[in-house]
Amino acid sequence: MSADRSGQPVTMRQVADAAGVSIATVSHVVNDKKGARIGPGARQRVLEAVRELGYRPNALAKNLSSGSSNFIGLVADAIATTPFAGQIIHGAQDEAWKHGYVLLVANTEGDLAAEEAAISMMLEHKVRGILYSTWYHRSVVAPKTLHETEYVLVDCFDEKTPAPAVVPDERQGGRTATRLLLDAGHTRIAFVNTTTPSPAQSGRLQGYRQALHDAGVEFDPDLVIRAQPQQEGGYAAAERIRELGVSAVFCHNDRVAMGLYDGLRELGLSIPQDIAVVGFDNQEVIAAHLRPPLSTVALPHYEIGAAGVRVLLGLQAAPDGEPLLISCPAVPRSSI
Repeated sequence: MSADRSGQPVTMRQVADAAGVSIATVSHVVNDKKGARIGPGARQRVLEAVRELGYRPNALAKNLSSGSSNFIGLVADAIATTPFAGQIIHGAQDEAWKHGYVLLVANTEGDLAAEEAAISMMLEHKVRGILYSTWYHRSVVAPKTLHETEYVLVDCFDEKTPAPAVVPDERQGGRTATRLLLDAGHTRIAFVNTTTPSPAQSGRLQGYRQALHDAGVEFDPDLVIRAQPQQEGGYAAAERIRELGVSAVFCHNDRVAMGLYDGLRELGLSIPQDIAVVGFDNQEVIAAHLRPPLSTVALPHYEIGAAGVRVLLGLQAAPDGEPLLISCPAVPRSSI
């Protein structure tokens, strides 16, 4: 409710008095109750009183009485503080708004107590449903309280439940990254993969192998290098890359590629003249500002968030028992 000139909230009683009708009539009008027998004159007086007094219905009370609201919850472990993954919130927010919903966001930083409190608060506010998201693609155990409403897992999945999930297509992304190098004429291509077991580790390797197979290039396991998934890992891999005599490298992520840039330069090698490089993630603060700018494949965080809302609202179907895969597009720049 808004406030009157005294600073006090405008009440339904004040609207009823101004319109010369009962409180029940005001309630029926402002809540647009179907089947209510209200004459056009009375309805018009109520609407004019609402406008003149600046009355706003109590949304929480309305939600409690109707059993639902125009809120969608999003519970995240860290994406609100992770720049490129924060696009999940942006995508979900835009899609929710498009369909008449407002996004309630809780960033828990992985604190289980905060997570439970956030979900409970959202349930109390009768949210339409909840998106449960992680800042990187991984397996999770969905909190039990999520089962009290409709929910969709976003950028994660639960191997033990058939809950709908929306995740990046890691295999397709790895295939696309390798294809960028193959299309540029390279056939001896190394892959600097992560040492951390994850859907990204296995999916991107599968995509790399698939692209080579499709191009008629034999897979050589010696060209797959495992490194820490940070800048230091890419830097440490540079010497091995030179020893292998490859003409191109696909890096597990843009941070690895950034480290590889430094290592190759120290060895006197130029990008892309001596070695072409492709990354993954499209962290623009890195990829777009390296010299030369890094060709990469984008993690589609915005579309993942938007698709999560569509699945929750029943506007897009997720495969039975399988996550909905969102394509990872190529972002060509100057490193090939």
